[in-house]
Amino acid sequence: MRRLEPILIALGVLALVVVPTALRGWPTTVPGTVVIALVAAGGLALTPWRSHPRVASVTSLGLFATALALQGDVWLPDPAIVLLSAALAVLALGWSGRAAWLVAVGAAAYVAVLYVLADMDSPVATVMFTVPPFVVGTVLRLRRETAEELEVRARELEEERELFAEIAVRHERTRIAGELHDIVGHAISVMVVQAAAGQRLVDVDPERAKDAFAAISESARQGTQDLERLVVLLGGADIASPDLTLVDEVVARASRSGLHVTCRFEGDREGVPAPVAHLAFRVVQESLTNALRHAPGAQVRIVIGVDEAGRRLTVRVENDAASGEKPAVVGTGRGLVGLRERVQAVGGQFRAGPAAAGAWVVEADVPVG
Repeated sequence: MRRLEPILIALGVLALVVVPTALRGWPTTVPGTVVIALVAAGGLALTPWRSHPRVASVTSLGLFATALALQGDVWLPDPAIVLLSAALAVLALGWSGRAAWLVAVGAAAYVAVLYVLADMDSPVATVMFTVPPFVVGTVLRLRRETAEELEVRARELEEERELFAEIAVRHERTRIAGELHDIVGHAISVMVVQAAAGQRLVDVDPERAKDAFAAISESARQGTQDLERLVVLLGGADIASPDLTLVDEVVARASRSGLHVTCRFEGDREGVPAPVAHLAFRVVQESLTNALRHAPGAQVRIVIGVDEAGRRLTVRVENDAASGEKPAVVGTGRGLVGLRERVQAVGGQFRAGPAAAGAWVVEADVPVG
């Protein structure tokens, strides 16, 4: 359709200016021919109205005003006023914002000048053929601007959606990495510690060496079960909601691994939601893993409490200084960082650092709601 527009405009000029003038009788003077040519050129000037509406409208209106100024006794076809209306509509399309108001004032002054130049008898007819086209052009411009704004907003929303999706994927990967670190790190730490103990005891105390290897087997089996549970969870299947009994299990396994662990619960542990209980379990598990790695033979004290209002859960894990030989287990440094991120993500507070006499303390304060 756009390719046909220049042809249609040329046919319109032919039908509205050239044919009526030819039927009426072509002017025999040069000024008369120039006037008709200016009116026809004013119509043809509207050809690039889509790409250059300002240039097209101003040129067209300027040619029309020049033709009327030179008109004299030359007869102009009445249908040519349609081209003038079209030029005013295109004029309204070309400017927006505050400039549109100035253009409207200029258009009103232009129409007043035309009214005088053309010596029009009816102001009503003048208004009918000039004001409605300008209003139509304004409406079309506002509609176009609204469509452009909606398109821009749609692109922004799409970009935001992609950004949020990327952040969600990154967050999920971080969560999975944290879970894998907790599961694999704890299991491997226990196995390395027990393997080292088994190597030392296999010749001197075979029975205790058997216990060490049994602890290795149990840790590997538990780690496998945890990994399977994580795979099921990532697959979208429903699994049993964890509670604070998981802490009892990991404490019992740590005790069988050679750690001297005590655990005390304070407050109502039954009303703790599953996500908070799982987070408390991870805090205890990572703390015990670090104690196995860095403080072998030390006393570890765990206190988990829920306040009287049932609004906050606190976890405190404190281990004394190492009293045995440290195993050759090198941590990644991501464990405590990951815990801090997870605790802070739910609005909690996390602290890990040295205490008196070489001890180490990990504390987490998590809202229960």
